[in-house]
Amino acid sequence: MTAIYRPREWDAATYDSLPLPHQGWGRGVLASPPLRGDERVLDVGAGTGRDTALLLERLPRGHVVAVDGSTAMLAQLRDRLAGVGPDRLTTLHADLTVPLTLEEPVDAVFSVATLHWVPDHASLFRSLAGVLQPGGQLRAEWGGAGNVANVEAVLVDLGLPRIGEACNFATAEQTAERLAAAGFTDIDVVCVPDPARMQSAAQFEAFLTSVVLSAVLDSIPTGQRRQVVKDVTARLPEPQVDFMRLQASARRAA
Repeated sequence: MTAIYRPREWDAATYDSLPLPHQGWGRGVLASPPLRGDERVLDVGAGTGRDTALLLERLPRGHVVAVDGSTAMLAQLRDRLAGVGPDRLTTLHADLTVPLTLEEPVDAVFSVATLHWVPDHASLFRSLAGVLQPGGQLRAEWGGAGNVANVEAVLVDLGLPRIGEACNFATAEQTAERLAAAGFTDIDVVCVPDPARMQSAAQFEAFLTSVVLSAVLDSIPTGQRRQVVKDVTARLPEPQVDFMRLQASARRAA
């Protein structure tokens, strides 16, 4: 089924309170790009600003443009980074299915756990290439083929919508082809397993509700959502989600 994207609102406070695997993913992506410290960088799907804060540390003389489709997430980001001035940080509420428009091109694009929410990756990569300086770098990580397979299997057993119906979980090969077609070079894409385990049943339910099952729960009446989460949790043998992560690096052709 074709994914249907719409900018989503999130429970930003709960999202920010959980020990999410996203933090490890963000540190991994941030460890890879060579940065002088004075670049202008686009943070795509900046969320509550956890990774944006780390990115700003790597750019003591630079500027971050933090983009997200959720007003709640951006509000949390602004609270977290309230001490950062407009000379260092710009926030932008944007629909990623529409080509991005920035006042100035950026030297790099950084993204963690976001791009699978956008159905048309060919258009998305063209949009990102369009705001990058020639030779500018892309470093990103998001859900790939086989992502959350253990949860998907439970949803099928329960007769519920699959997460993949709302997301684009592409293969590494598809992603590399789409990046090349969008004008990127020096492309390296891999898809790696990275299971995440929660520390308690309550934490696991909060994680499923606020993050993993959020798109599925959107289609379920509010009064039934808690029971759905409990049903899914009961069928999983352990409090773990089997993530598969696409990790991509590339440069915009000069």
